[in-house]
Amino acid sequence: MAEIELHGTWPSPYSYRVLWALKLKGIPYEYVEEDLSNKSPLLLQYNPVHKKIPVLVHGGKPICESMIILEYLDETWPQNPLLPSDPYERAVVRSWVKFIEDKGPSAWVVFRTSGEEQEKAVKDSLEMLKTIEEHALGEKKYFGGDKIGMVDIACSGIAHWLQVIEEVVGIKILEPHKFPRLHAWTKTFKEAPIIKDNLPNQDEMLVFFKQAREKLLASA
Repeated sequence: MAEIELHGTWPSPYSYRVLWALKLKGIPYEYVEEDLSNKSPLLLQYNPVHKKIPVLVHGGKPICESMIILEYLDETWPQNPLLPSDPYERAVVRSWVKFIEDKGPSAWVVFRTSGEEQEKAVKDSLEMLKTIEEHALGEKKYFGGDKIGMVDIACSGIAHWLQVIEEVVGIKILEPHKFPRLHAWTKTFKEAPIIKDNLPNQDEMLVFFKQAREKLLASA
């Protein structure tokens, strides 16, 4: 067994949060692809409470939940930090991560619903993006300044997965004229070499998420 294993699944933005953090920090690891329709005994052993990915296993010890894993990586491997060194700035970063974790799922509600429920989720998503646009990003290249940090990784769903959701459901949410800063940031973030070289293929994602949405709506 490798010292560090990442158990994830390829279409998941939460898996990529951890993968990118490992790459940014230059930490060697072994990736284990999980099939969430047929969860492995190892995944159920490592995450018996939520039975979800991602799970980072370090020296046989599992850590669950993507942003908690990122904090663990930052504390254990301080090189190329994802969090600022100043305590106040760290608190500000954590507050934005909390905001994104609380509000971000509205985009996935847009994906898996229709009708009035979807309309409300679109409204909630637009309010979330407006708050981030006006208060979090400013004129900076990345949320933390000149380097990719914790908030950028937390927002990665906006950078790549939201575009897929928009195409699948036929609704435009992140319009450039409404959110010029965020729109520019998505391009900058995805052009960073480590991100660009480790993005899931968009065409494959479209096929996967179209099929997933059809199944969800059929079973609703």
